[in-house]
Amino acid sequence: MEDFKKKILYAGFLAFLIILFSPSLVEAASLYFSPSSGSYNVGSTFSVSIYVSSVEQAMNAASGIISFPSDKLEVVSLSKSGSIFSLWVQEPTFSNSAGTINFEGIVLNPGFSGAIGKILTANFKAKAAGVATLNFSSGSVLANDGKGTNILTSLGNAQFGLGYAGPTVPEATTPSAVSGAPSAAPISSLTHPDPNEWYANKDAKFTWPIPADATGVRLLINKVPVAIPNVSYVPAISEKEVTNLNDGVWYLHVQLRNARGWGAISHFRFQIDIEPPALFEIKFVGGKETTNPRPTVLFGTTDSFSGIEYYKVKVGEGDFFLVAPEIVESNPYALPLQYPGKRTILVQAFDKASNYTTAVEEFEILSIKPPSITEYPKELQSGEPLIVRGSTYANSKVTIWLQKERDDPKGFSVESDQDGKFTFISEERLRDGIYNLWTEVTNNQGARSLSTEKITIVIARPAIFRIGTWTVSFLSVVVPLVALIIVLLFIIWYGWHKFSLLRKRLTKETTEAEKALYLAFKALREETKEQIEKLDGKPGLNEREKKICNDLKKSLKISEKFIGKEIKDIEKSCVKDWTKDKI
Repeated sequence: MEDFKKKILYAGFLAFLIILFSPSLVEAASLYFSPSSGSYNVGSTFSVSIYVSSVEQAMNAASGIISFPSDKLEVVSLSKSGSIFSLWVQEPTFSNSAGTINFEGIVLNPGFSGAIGKILTANFKAKAAGVATLNFSSGSVLANDGKGTNILTSLGNAQFGLGYAGPTVPEATTPSAVSGAPSAAPISSLTHPDPNEWYANKDAKFTWPIPADATGVRLLINKVPVAIPNVSYVPAISEKEVTNLNDGVWYLHVQLRNARGWGAISHFRFQIDIEPPALFEIKFVGGKETTNPRPTVLFGTTDSFSGIEYYKVKVGEGDFFLVAPEIVESNPYALPLQYPGKRTILVQAFDKASNYTTAVEEFEILSIKPPSITEYPKELQSGEPLIVRGSTYANSKVTIWLQKERDDPKGFSVESDQDGKFTFISEERLRDGIYNLWTEVTNNQGARSLSTEKITIVIARPAIFRIGTWTVSFLSVVVPLVALIIVLLFIIWYGWHKFSLLRKRLTKETTEAEKALYLAFKALREETKEQIEKLDGKPGLNEREKKICNDLKKSLKISEKFIGKEIKDIEKSCVKDWTKDKI
């Protein structure tokens, strides 16, 4: 019974510790170097970048003091290129005499969250052989929480080997025991120039100078750092090519001979790695389907020879970004913020010879429940504030989108309270028109919802102003229209008046013409009768003369009708032509 009580107390105490310290774990941040190791020649320069990692909590400021051995390294320059800092409290400085680098900068709102936040790059020059270690003497990373909480939990370090090996200098030599014999030949290689680098090339070629008095040379290629070569070439050769070598660290041993005997031995190291890193998988801690917008993944691999140099990660259609091996080793690794939807993650593990292995996995970020709009006006008078109320997750960011007809939508943000209630009051007065409104929510973990269905809000002026505007608009149309009608009526009346006068004049003229025609033809008939009677000198007409007279009368009557009709046609044609011209 006593053991059982002890177990309960122990479990309770453990749970208390987990609850007590879990917030600090969530808000962990670190400062580190990349690369964190390497080998460089004395006199050469190399670059080391300082990074900040703050995945779970956005940060907005960081500072630090870096220490380096001033007897082995000196800072050539500092570069802010690609830095996440937009403001510097003080410009980055260094002191080669004290062996320190100082920096302090700020990231503007909303801050930075991620695993690879570049702060600055230090360019070093190797001064002396040995091991050079970089450390943070002090540092801080402040959260973007309005309180300036220091969330720094770890400080990285870096270690570099400094030596004299180089492409034109033998890595090591074994002195000659014979006085006057040739000195060690400097070995160089176009295929594997740097003894400290790894190359994905199984074929190697080397050259060395041959003194004028050299009579022979001995060579040996093996994996022993110091050995006596035993393959002789007479006369001496100045180059050697070997093919199809296995992965690993190799050494070329060269010894020259002259008349006095065999001289000093040169030992040149070269490194081969053509095998990619081991195959690996990407595993999701919370499953491949999750509402967590920053899913936690596990991945990592090993390389038998050169070792892992870095990882390249690509999520969805985004760009590749680098992840340092040190970050991966501290698994699990949280991805950058993701929006809802299906996508793939592609991880490439590169070794130090640039060989790589790829792993691909698909995952889906599920959307959380969209907000519920509980109160909004369907119609609103111009000048009145728009008020929208709703409910969603507690202490979350609600985005309200407003779009007027074909305009671009505008977003407004409000925070929900501890009960999930939120209220949006538009600060600007909305113009008249038809608006669509919809909302989204982002909870305190960064998970996002889909949009709600669009609702329609009509904004119009008060009725009295609408009537006044309508009246003005109506009058602006009616008055010109009435004036136009009056002008048209006047033109029609004037034209009809002119037409009437013309018609009366034409009627009078044609009537007079018809009367004159009638009298003329009457006189002509009587004159014809008299002239026929005079032909025979007798009064009256005989039958033959009567017939001639009747025929003439008929011809005159036909001519009279024809000419009368032509007069009528002339009258009608004149009226028609005049009307057409006027129209």
